[in-house]
Amino acid sequence: MLAPHFSVYEYDRRGRGSSGDSDDYSIDCEIDDLAALIDAAGGSALVYGHSSGAALALEAAARGVPITALAAYEPPYTAAADGTGGSGELLEGVRVRIGAGDRDGAAALFMQGAGTPPEAITMLRQGPGWPRVRELAPPLVYDLTLCNSGVVPRERLARIGVPTVTISGGSSPEWAGHACAGVAAAVPGARHVVLDGQTHAVAHDVVAPVLIDHLRP
Repeated sequence: MLAPHFSVYEYDRRGRGSSGDSDDYSIDCEIDDLAALIDAAGGSALVYGHSSGAALALEAAARGVPITALAAYEPPYTAAADGTGGSGELLEGVRVRIGAGDRDGAAALFMQGAGTPPEAITMLRQGPGWPRVRELAPPLVYDLTLCNSGVVPRERLARIGVPTVTISGGSSPEWAGHACAGVAAAVPGARHVVLDGQTHAVAHDVVAPVLIDHLRP
């Protein structure tokens, strides 16, 4: 849906799909990955990130990676205004399980932290798609690290100087709207768009027009 309007690059972040990994992880490593991709693609880019990918895109823009416009769908800053409900404990729990080789436990804990009902997790673990979930369990540590313990990194995001839109679903959990509003308030000139009836698993045909409108020169 975006290809008629842009040259589109969709990549596997480190530890996923066809991409490699390393023993040491930091947010700077992921930012460098994105910067290298942008350099290979021509030196600057319009960037759309979803969930932890949105947090990565925001951090990259704040660090000065050559992003000319940015769209972020529900970066998972889940903490409430008083700081409760963040993801610090969840990160540590997932990290411990991955370190112990318990990918099943790590994935289940992550889903539990995301609000998935226990009976749904049990069903998923018995289903044919669970091996894929297990495969993707180690990079969950990366996702949670990007979440800044669930707190919007307002001071860093204030450095972003490119047109930015945050997008949330009208039927998403309450944290999503708060996170997007918080990011929009932190980034100079940013705006927040709410898509009625959408959830964290936003429909492509619903979000694509917003991206085209915001990103197209």
